[in-house]
Amino acid sequence: MALMAVLESDLRALSAEARRRYPAVKDGAEHAILKLRSLSSPGELSQNEDILRIFLMACEVRNVKLSVIGLSCIQKLIAHEAVAPSALTEIFSTLKNHAEMTDESIQLKTLQTILIIFQSRLHPENEDDMAQALGICLRFLENNRSPDSVRNTAAATFRQAVALIFDHVVKTESLPVGKFGTGGHNSRTSSVTGDVNRSMNHSASLDHDIASGGLSSMRETLSKAGKIGLHLLEDLTALAAGGSASWLRVNSLQRTFVLDILEFILSNYVSVFRIMVSYQQVLRHQICSLLMTSLRTNAEVEGEAGEPYFRRLVLRSVAHIIRHYSSALITECEGTKLHPLFTIELVSFNFKVFLSMLVKVTFLDLPLWHRILVLEILRGFCVEARTLRILFQNFDMNPKNTNVVEGMVKALARVVSSVQFQETSEESLTAVAGMFSSKAKGIEWSLENDASNAAVLVASEAHAVTLAIEGLLGVVFTVATLTDEAVDVGELESPRCDYDPSAKCTGKTAVLCISMVDSLWLTILDALSLILSRSQGEAIILEILKGYQAFTQACGVLHAVEPLNSFLASLCKFTINFSNEADRRSVLQSPGSKRFESSVDMKDTVVLTPKNVQALRTLFNVAHRLHNVLGPSWVLVLETLAALDRAIHSPHATTQEVSTAVSRLTRESSGHYSDFNILSSLNSQLFESSALMHISAVKSLLSALRQLSHQCMVGTSSSFGPTSSQKMGSISFSVERMISILVNNLHRVEPLWDQVVGHFLELADNSNQHLRNIALDALDQSICAVLGSEQFQDNASSRQHGTTEEVETRKAELKSLECAVISSLRILYFSTQSTDVRAGALKILLHVLERCGEKLHYSWPDILEMLRSVADSSEKDLVTLGFQSLRVIMNDGLSGIPADCLHVCVDVTGAYSAQKTELNISLTAIGLLWTTTDFIAKGLLHVAAEEKETEILDLHSLPKKMDSEKREEQTFNSFDKVNDQTPSISIVDCDKLLFSVFLLLQKLGADERPEVRNSAVRTLFQTLGSHGHKLSKCMWEDCLWNYIFPTLDRASHMAATSSKDESQGKELGTSGGKAVHMLIHHSRNTAQKQWDETLVLVLGGIARLLRSFFPFLKNLNNFWSGWESLLLFVKNSILNGSKEVALAAINCLQTTVISHSAKGNLPMPYLNTVLDVYEFVLQKSPNYSGAAAGKMKQEILHDLGELYVQAQRMFDDRMYTQLLAIIGLAIKQTMITNENYESEFGHVPPVLRTILEVFPLLSPTEQLSPMWLVLLRDLLQYLPISDSRTENEEDEATQPGTSDNISDVNVKTEYDTPNGTAQASANAAEASSWSSGSITTVTAGVNSHLFAEKLISVLVDLFLQAPAVEKCIIYPEIIQNLSRCMTTRRDNPDSSLWRVAVEGFNRILVDDVSNLSVSGKEDSKFSRPTRLRFWKEVADVYEIFLVGYCGRALSSSSLSDVALNADELLEMSIIDILGDKILKSPIDAPNDVLQWLVSTIDRCASRTCSLPVETVELMPVHCSKFSLACLHKLFSLSSFDDETKNWNMTRAEVSKISITILLSRCEYILNKFFIDEKDLGDRPLPTARLEEIFYVLRELARLNIHSDTAPALPLHPKLKSVLTGEENHDNHPHLLVLFPSFCELIISREYKVRELVQVLFRIITRELALEKISIAG
Repeated sequence: MALMAVLESDLRALSAEARRRYPAVKDGAEHAILKLRSLSSPGELSQNEDILRIFLMACEVRNVKLSVIGLSCIQKLIAHEAVAPSALTEIFSTLKNHAEMTDESIQLKTLQTILIIFQSRLHPENEDDMAQALGICLRFLENNRSPDSVRNTAAATFRQAVALIFDHVVKTESLPVGKFGTGGHNSRTSSVTGDVNRSMNHSASLDHDIASGGLSSMRETLSKAGKIGLHLLEDLTALAAGGSASWLRVNSLQRTFVLDILEFILSNYVSVFRIMVSYQQVLRHQICSLLMTSLRTNAEVEGEAGEPYFRRLVLRSVAHIIRHYSSALITECEGTKLHPLFTIELVSFNFKVFLSMLVKVTFLDLPLWHRILVLEILRGFCVEARTLRILFQNFDMNPKNTNVVEGMVKALARVVSSVQFQETSEESLTAVAGMFSSKAKGIEWSLENDASNAAVLVASEAHAVTLAIEGLLGVVFTVATLTDEAVDVGELESPRCDYDPSAKCTGKTAVLCISMVDSLWLTILDALSLILSRSQGEAIILEILKGYQAFTQACGVLHAVEPLNSFLASLCKFTINFSNEADRRSVLQSPGSKRFESSVDMKDTVVLTPKNVQALRTLFNVAHRLHNVLGPSWVLVLETLAALDRAIHSPHATTQEVSTAVSRLTRESSGHYSDFNILSSLNSQLFESSALMHISAVKSLLSALRQLSHQCMVGTSSSFGPTSSQKMGSISFSVERMISILVNNLHRVEPLWDQVVGHFLELADNSNQHLRNIALDALDQSICAVLGSEQFQDNASSRQHGTTEEVETRKAELKSLECAVISSLRILYFSTQSTDVRAGALKILLHVLERCGEKLHYSWPDILEMLRSVADSSEKDLVTLGFQSLRVIMNDGLSGIPADCLHVCVDVTGAYSAQKTELNISLTAIGLLWTTTDFIAKGLLHVAAEEKETEILDLHSLPKKMDSEKREEQTFNSFDKVNDQTPSISIVDCDKLLFSVFLLLQKLGADERPEVRNSAVRTLFQTLGSHGHKLSKCMWEDCLWNYIFPTLDRASHMAATSSKDESQGKELGTSGGKAVHMLIHHSRNTAQKQWDETLVLVLGGIARLLRSFFPFLKNLNNFWSGWESLLLFVKNSILNGSKEVALAAINCLQTTVISHSAKGNLPMPYLNTVLDVYEFVLQKSPNYSGAAAGKMKQEILHDLGELYVQAQRMFDDRMYTQLLAIIGLAIKQTMITNENYESEFGHVPPVLRTILEVFPLLSPTEQLSPMWLVLLRDLLQYLPISDSRTENEEDEATQPGTSDNISDVNVKTEYDTPNGTAQASANAAEASSWSSGSITTVTAGVNSHLFAEKLISVLVDLFLQAPAVEKCIIYPEIIQNLSRCMTTRRDNPDSSLWRVAVEGFNRILVDDVSNLSVSGKEDSKFSRPTRLRFWKEVADVYEIFLVGYCGRALSSSSLSDVALNADELLEMSIIDILGDKILKSPIDAPNDVLQWLVSTIDRCASRTCSLPVETVELMPVHCSKFSLACLHKLFSLSSFDDETKNWNMTRAEVSKISITILLSRCEYILNKFFIDEKDLGDRPLPTARLEEIFYVLRELARLNIHSDTAPALPLHPKLKSVLTGEENHDNHPHLLVLFPSFCELIISREYKVRELVQVLFRIITRELALEKISIAG
């Protein structure tokens, strides 16, 4: 409806415009408006001609405005398909008429209408209509009077019309729809490789579209549209040739315009010419002739044909024909017989002429722009692989034709090489580099930019050179692309496949590529190498190096050896810049090839430019790509890589950005040197990628490395300076890379091993030390790498699996490889006499064992043979290295060694133990023998457990040290079962291995070197001790009689027969002309002493064995005879051996007995024999003297004590008595031999000190209870005996006191042995008569105070441990003996004997009182007379010691104040214990004894008051203090207060006794004070008397007595009844007794006395209640 509205509006405008001058038009418009209203669609409009007619009528009047409206409406109708095709002729007629009008708008409307017709469904199908329409456009174009806008529009309309016509032809003929040409000027990518790849993709798509269209066959018939297109093509060709167009009816047209149209058709409608025969004929005859004529350059070209644009169009057209139609035309001529005129010779001739003419232009002296145009065309051919392939196949490969492609390449190369002869060559090369850089950035310089300016065309030679370079690169990439295509289709093997030199290429593409390479490589190489050597731009260098890489890789794939080597050699030239050009040299690998070998002076600076870096990267890429096909060419690559490696590691190497050489540390941390890191990584990756190569390629690479190394090995030992350093660097590079290859090919290393290691062995045999070191390091790395690989790890884990055929095959392969790897070390060691090489081989072996020893399995014989030979070497370094390997084997690798090699290991270890080169090695090797026995014993136990798992105990749970004899016997019996019931070869082998070790150790035990034999002895016994529980009885018997006892006999014999002469130590040097020797300790400075040391170790080992395995060994046959032999040896060793040997012998015996007696595993006969040995030795000991004898006695006595402690359960009365007799014998001998020892040295002899330590251990057990009396009485015999008491004691004893009434307590009664203990004591006394009788004569006169001092403490401790019955019996004897010791104070006050005795006496009494307090009553086991006798002895001791020895002035000149104070405290302690512990406790002492004890205290308290006043002042202070303390005890015993808790009957009785005695003593003191004060007159009383009176008065005031005590006071009965009747705890009735004395003191001169008396009177007043009466009155 919008169209109808627009048309109605246009009709109204038309009617208004024609209203005055053209009424017919007006009427027709109005009529049409009415008609239009009846129509609703474009289809109805096309059927009604009235609407179109009115518009044509408007055009016919030739009025501009009406024509514009009419043409516009016609265009709308055509565009909306509202015009019938039948009206097309009338429309063209109208348009033809309008074409003659001069108005520009009408002309443009006309052209626009024609274009709309061609674009609509009214496209002319009639030749006349088509010719008429095109003719209208051409008339506008050829009319010189037409405006430029009209001409340009006409040209564009005609171009579009031509395109629409040929599009219609393609559609009508059902040709492939796509346009197969690129049209116009070909756009380029940023690189030549991109252009080549795009051309290949385009060619592939073209062939695909043609094939998919099903029109691959030629067509001869044409449709109407096809005929129209053919007529148009023919007329255009004629016009381009300068003729007239008959069909278009045009006489002439601008040739450039027509040629442009033809170039457009040729480039965009390829399918039309390829399929339609008629079109192809026009192409072959007319177009080709036209172009051939236009290409003529042998004469001056005039007019339009000489213009650059025309030449460019011609060249483009030629290029299109060659590019798009060469293959089609030639193929059709070969296959068709329909057109005999168009033979292949004719077509080939045409193309050959075209190409020859193009190539010829490059030689002629034509304008630069012309040559540039031709070079662009040639470049286009070169970058299009399909075109180049067709040309080469049809011309260069045809013997009858000229080598067109070769000519093209040579022409391009000539252009490139010409740059070096130009005066501005450097500027041109810089410009070329700039063009490549611009292109890389996407900016392309093109001649077409200013085609009208001829000056620009000739401005620069650089463009020409650039095009030539790109053309050559296009050829290179084309060859590479075609080669890849041949690989893809299977004509060539991929470089990833294995290289077969005998294989021949037969494929069409492959043969083509080989021919192209053979024909072109030298020309291309010369040109590219020239440009690469002269260029510095990054983009051009990258592009050329890409070409190098592509062509070199293609040569490698094609197996073109000579081109390959030549390109590699050329590429290597650009890898590294060397400062010394004279060192460069080229070697022809093959004709035409070049090889470069560099020699780098490491002192000169090596500068890597970006070109060098990129060249190296290219070389790496080539090597990666061609690694399987390089073969011998590897040498070229490796020489360069070796130079690169030296440069990388050179401190003088740098990049171009860094002007000065810097240190390696700085270089590695600088960003400028990232290239070094990258190149180093690439260098490493190249060889790491060898894992991807085929095995033959890897071998080739290794051969090349070996060749490189061989070349550099020549003269290394004689040459010096830079050359030698360079060769060393190359050799080092070769070796490192061989290692890298080996490491990366561990999965297939066996085929490569001999090749690699063979070269290492050659280097190791070189005279140059540095090369030998390199070889050894390389061999070390290689062997460790191979053995550390996964396949050996799998081997180690697969040993436990079952054996299948595959596993066996795999094991065989691994065996072969392992033996080959290890044999290289064996060969290296035995093939040379060089010490350093042998040392290197041993170091490698050590590393192998440390890192991979657990993976070895089959090569142990070679390893052990090598180590065994080393042990016999005289070179200390070799022995040391060999032993290090052995130590690794024995410590860590025994589990991996086959069983049949273990005995070899033992032998080798023994060889190192016996070698004399290095002592420390021998010692350590002996330790390895112990390790070996550990391993063997584990295997023995493991095998035994597996064989009899269900019948024996779990062996791993059995401890090595048995808890009981039963457990041990069970354990060994289980082992016997294992060995008896499993006759396995493994067990037998284990036995043999163990015995071989024991035999070695036994032989080493007789070595002349003491360190070695001692170590062997230790190891032998430690081994037996560690694994004896795994040995059978048979094995033990062999060990005892074949190894242990012979070792003992041998050591004993050597100790007895060796020299006693002192030997000098090792000579260390000289000083002052005299030799200086190492000092040797006096304990081992003779051979005898050294053998004694060995003998001590043997005895210690035997002791350990007996300690661990005695319960098992005692059941062996003839063990008792062995035991007796051992006892005999012990006796002899103790009596005749050195001190060390004697002590070791004692320890051997003692250890055995002690360790098993406590467990009950020691039979009684063995214990008795030990006691007999000790007794025998001590009986014989008086014949020997000296420190050694004393030490021996001490050890024996100490062991006796320990023996008793451990074996108490086994001792009976006889054995215990024997034990005491042995000790008594020792005491007797010591006292005789050391009679003056104490006086000389001031301490107890060592033997007696030991005895004092032993006695506390001899406490009889419960079953030996009667032996307590024997023990204690033996101890009492060693205490001193005092002859008589002092006269002072006798005097004091005669003084009146309560003790006179005490009966004799020493009279024995029938109650002395209560409860039947008398018979037991009699038996004990009888048993002791055997031991004590022999020493009674000695002990009767013992007066050793020092020994007695120590003995008292032991005696008291033992006494306190004794049972109560035995204690009760022995009490009096203990008290009497302590009393004798206490009384030694007066004769020897400085001695500690009396002090120790006092302390012991106190301890005994406190213990007894404590026991009574706990029991609370008298024990029925003890008879009353016994206890009475005990208390009388105690009272007697107190009386004697307190009265006679305490609080007295004793003479002493040596005691210090501290000691005197201590003695005073000791005196106080004894009175404290008596007063506080005994008399206040509920003891069972009778009243007369209590009276005796209290009276003793009173006698001590009377010291101060009983002396005359004149002598009191002479009494020492401590005497008065002691007297006062005793007085205080009387007050304490008499007093009572609320805090008194333990009031008992004994306490009450003591209180009664003490109050009476206390009051008598107080009365005496008060009266004595009164008398003395009166006698002295004005003279003062002594201080001691004053203190005494003050103390008495104060204490009397404080004293409170118990109500039970008051009746004992000497008061009147009436008064006593009154005082005791009052219930008052604060009673002081005792003051009434002393009231008369108080009255006399009222007149005392001492004020303080009067005050205290006054206080007492007040208390008496309160006591008599007189105070209350007076208050009442």
